[in-house]
Amino acid sequence: LTLSLQDILARYKRMDGYKTLYQPGLDHAGIATQNVVEKQLLSQGIKKEDLGREEFVKKVWEWKEKSGGAILEQMKRLGVSAAFSRTRFTMDKGLQRAVKLAFLKWYEQGLIVQDNYMVNWCTKDGALSDIEVEYEERKGALYYIRYYLENQKDYLVVATTRPETLFGDSALMVNPNDERYKHLVGQQVI
Repeated sequence: LTLSLQDILARYKRMDGYKTLYQPGLDHAGIATQNVVEKQLLSQGIKKEDLGREEFVKKVWEWKEKSGGAILEQMKRLGVSAAFSRTRFTMDKGLQRAVKLAFLKWYEQGLIVQDNYMVNWCTKDGALSDIEVEYEERKGALYYIRYYLENQKDYLVVATTRPETLFGDSALMVNPNDERYKHLVGQQVI
């Protein structure tokens, strides 16, 4: 979807007479890549510390060539109108320098601030990007709770996996366009 939207905008601007460069970029630097490469090495019984920085960075570049090539090939097969001869990678020296300078400039201008936000956190490795989080499905119980309508014997059944939140419930909502629930609009529950 992201590629489609970018491609649509680039094509539209070209049709509108603008000189438009849609430059593809591969963002395989940083924590996410490090974790992927580390896991690959660990599966072979190798720790990144055993390799040293230079050899580890070489492994990252190898991984980039392999996975980045697949990504670019997918983009081409989709018909994306990008300038593939101008592809950039986040670990390119010139790009790294430009990013650092931009970051410093924005920091000095007060555009980058430190604040409290939700962060995926690993007690071993620190902050994690969303791509590194491993989700697991757990079977759980589904509880059905009756909310009685005020001054009536009728009730509305709500299903939840978190019955402990019942005490914090302050409102129930129904789709006013759903025939099954139209009679409940404006009703109070206890």
